[in-house]
Amino acid sequence: YEEYQRHLRKNNALDFDDLLMKTVELLHSHDEVLDMYRHRVRYIMVDEYQDTNAAQFEIVRLLAGGYRNLCVVGDDDQSIYKFRGADIRNILDFEKVYPDAILVRLEQNYRSTQTILDSANAVIANNRRRKEKALWTDHGKGVPVRLRSFSTAMEEASFVVRYIQDKMDRDKSLTYKDFAVLYRTNAQARLIEERLVRGSVPYNVVGGTNFYDRR
Repeated sequence: YEEYQRHLRKNNALDFDDLLMKTVELLHSHDEVLDMYRHRVRYIMVDEYQDTNAAQFEIVRLLAGGYRNLCVVGDDDQSIYKFRGADIRNILDFEKVYPDAILVRLEQNYRSTQTILDSANAVIANNRRRKEKALWTDHGKGVPVRLRSFSTAMEEASFVVRYIQDKMDRDKSLTYKDFAVLYRTNAQARLIEERLVRGSVPYNVVGGTNFYDRR
């Protein structure tokens, strides 16, 4: 690490972490710089606040120390970046740091049915440290959730294709446009695409490029 830092200094370079740490050092060590930016930035809004780390918290705290016009948006139940330094305490303890803050809970969901939300609530309620919330929607109850588990990603992809084919065979009014497959990361798409191709199921990747259309 020390050798790496020497190379950075030798080349007058900063890496991404330095952009944060050097900013903190600058604001801590030069009151005139901090004062200038505090007056220059009157309003601060931070999105995805549950994913901020210690350095980002300190930058926000220092800059907001003047006008104290700070708004943060986040969901502690969506904090998944602890492995890269995110500190969930930033959002859990926000009211302790800013006791005069107004808390607004955004609990209405505009995408899902109540069955989906009840299932999500039942899972996230097991998180040990969290702010209580109850998601709700006016989209109605919706159809029951079906849960399947698989040993491999290939088994999962094969099941998805069989499920679509079986539905199509049983209900002739359905078309392939009646189905959507959601996945969490782009890396999961290739196996699903492979099984769709083998099953002669036409498909379109939304928001990305079909694996077999790439160079």
